[in-house]
Amino acid sequence: MKLYSIPTGNFKLDGGAMFGVVPKVIWNELYPADEKNLCNWAMRCLLVVDGDRKVLIDNGIGNKQPEKFFRHYYLNGDDTLQGSLEKNGYTPDDITDVVLSHLHFDHCGGGIKYNDDRTRLEPVFKNAVYRTSKQQWEWATNPNRREAASFLEENIIPMKERLELFDHDTELFPGFRIRLFNGHTAGQVIPFIDYKGKTVVFMADLLPSTAHIPIPYVMSYDTRPLETLEEKEQFLNEAVGKDYILFFEHDIYNECCSVQQTMKGVRVKEKFTLKDYFS
Repeated sequence: MKLYSIPTGNFKLDGGAMFGVVPKVIWNELYPADEKNLCNWAMRCLLVVDGDRKVLIDNGIGNKQPEKFFRHYYLNGDDTLQGSLEKNGYTPDDITDVVLSHLHFDHCGGGIKYNDDRTRLEPVFKNAVYRTSKQQWEWATNPNRREAASFLEENIIPMKERLELFDHDTELFPGFRIRLFNGHTAGQVIPFIDYKGKTVVFMADLLPSTAHIPIPYVMSYDTRPLETLEEKEQFLNEAVGKDYILFFEHDIYNECCSVQQTMKGVRVKEKFTLKDYFS
């Protein structure tokens, strides 16, 4: 098995929304905002290659929405989904499985594109099975008013032809387990990957960044923030006990970290990239 970090570009979101009830005077020292109160966030995916199976976890925001949509998110950076795959020797046609943590536009938008004459939408990964939880699919296709703007029909409906759903914690492939979390959005999928004697956990929006490790640091986007608090506390204690490697989708400064128990609770132990850690 081999793991590859797949950066797909960056975008900006309001810092207050990303840190919820935590005052800016505190979070701004950890994750600085610009003059518009916007913080810059990565959209970093993970490619898992195991023999003939090539599993891509999430796929970024894509490029099919109109300029008016992207204007709100200040896309930046030189990385693209296809470019990052190609840097590691792969193309979209090589992908056999797309595992989606959830169906918010910044996690699944890169999986659907227009055809050449822009008359229809089609899967980017034409040889892949698209996988997510049944709970998230039902939540996204019948969205609540709070999350409706994050669930875009054009990102979701076209994958139906290649879709497989699961509804409980399970091992999808040998050494590739998934668990469901519900604080951020219903049925968020968090992959746990056994790799070279360690467990690498793709954090998605359970922990968007190292700055979100303290328990009260919960996004305003979370639909059930009190459940997020419980999920985070349980997961972080487990991560300390089992020495997990946390892989961050949105932390623009840090790709991975380990964690340790301190007098203030669970905190970062070491920060590193996958490549450096396993080299």
